[in-house]
Amino acid sequence: MSMERLVVIGGDAAGMSAASQARRLKGPGELEIVAFERGGFTSYSACGIPYWVGGAVPDRDALIARTPEEHRARGIGLRLRTEVTRIDVAGRRVHARDLDSGAESWTSYDKLVVATGARPIRPEMPGADAAGVHGVQTLGDGQELIDSLARARGRRAVVVGAGYIGVEMAEALIDRGFEVTVVNRGSEPMATLDPDMGRLVHRAMEGLGITMVNDAEVTGVRTGDDGRVRAVVTDAAEYPADVVVLGIGVRPETSLAEAAGLPLGAHGGLLTDLGMRVRGHTDIWAGGDCVEVLDLVSGQERHVPLGTHANKHGQVIGTNAGGGYATFPGVVGTAVSKVCDLEIARTGLREKDAHRAGLRYETVIIKSTSRAGYYPGSSPMTVKMLAERRTGRLLGVQIVGREGAGKRVDIAAVALTAGMTVEQMTALDLGYAPPFSPVWDPVLVAARKAAAKVRGAG
Repeated sequence: MSMERLVVIGGDAAGMSAASQARRLKGPGELEIVAFERGGFTSYSACGIPYWVGGAVPDRDALIARTPEEHRARGIGLRLRTEVTRIDVAGRRVHARDLDSGAESWTSYDKLVVATGARPIRPEMPGADAAGVHGVQTLGDGQELIDSLARARGRRAVVVGAGYIGVEMAEALIDRGFEVTVVNRGSEPMATLDPDMGRLVHRAMEGLGITMVNDAEVTGVRTGDDGRVRAVVTDAAEYPADVVVLGIGVRPETSLAEAAGLPLGAHGGLLTDLGMRVRGHTDIWAGGDCVEVLDLVSGQERHVPLGTHANKHGQVIGTNAGGGYATFPGVVGTAVSKVCDLEIARTGLREKDAHRAGLRYETVIIKSTSRAGYYPGSSPMTVKMLAERRTGRLLGVQIVGREGAGKRVDIAAVALTAGMTVEQMTALDLGYAPPFSPVWDPVLVAARKAAAKVRGAG
């Protein structure tokens, strides 16, 4: 009996986690593993790129969890700078091209992992591909941006978009000594929050020296005679720019999968079962930023591109491809970020998510502190909580505050995963001492207020 071959497309979090886990379960004599990566790096933290650009992380290599040489030493046949251009599902093979030599070849597979990630959204407008306009998704993108900042004639930067990437890149550019303008089509930054909470982020960004332009639609990028960016143009104004960073978000990179006839969801991501198998295909798995996942709160499929999920997907895929059994049940949508010392966190549903899911809900907003009010270093914190009107089931939490605010969202993430009501949350036995929390933790204060509101509505 011939040895099975596992082919992995994509060499970052999901792909190499899958390859590594499969290798742990089956040795080189039992399973051949071939991984294709079109870039020059593997197993790196894309989430850390803004902190590298800003200088908080001084060395690019600090973001690399495992080098190509380490993967190869473990018996994984890794092919860098090699792009898979076609998946032949019927023939159980993939076609690849070496980006340096141009050589092309077919590689057969018994089992296939699609981990092609996501691509930055580039708006279809004049100048979007001009020199000095950057999307930031890979280490290569980060290096190009750093080089571009060094070449820039002036010190004016415009960030298009005010989601996680846009906000983090705006701070990084401030740290690099640039004058930063953020152009945002929404009413407030951080559309992952409700606007009333996004307004708190807006104030913090302006306090950092960032010019915030909301309700603005970018219509083009003006360039000079040299083809390099000079300004970002909106429907109402023009903003001079020596460098432009696109922080609009990302889309699943599924063009290869779509051409192969693999099933895609409403958000353009691959659809999988609980074992991360591509639906309708026994020996093809997919994970990371190219898939859609089940939202455990709303019961709907979502595209949530986060490294935490990608690594978990890879573990599940590698276990199943290696002959074991594992599942990925879904997500509740937890994420944290920061602007200077302002921590921003959310989990579960926003108001518009709850409305879209057809849920009736109550909302509360409370203001508290990170520690006992009398203890030195106590700082303010705002917590917003959503609860289902009839049942009191927790639906979502958003937190904006200073030190100690962001990770409090994990309390709510656990409660959401467990399907707890806000009434049940009020009895949670959380750790307390004055240096860490008030007697009533801010999340529990919000739960008490939400429970009272649910009782009143019922």
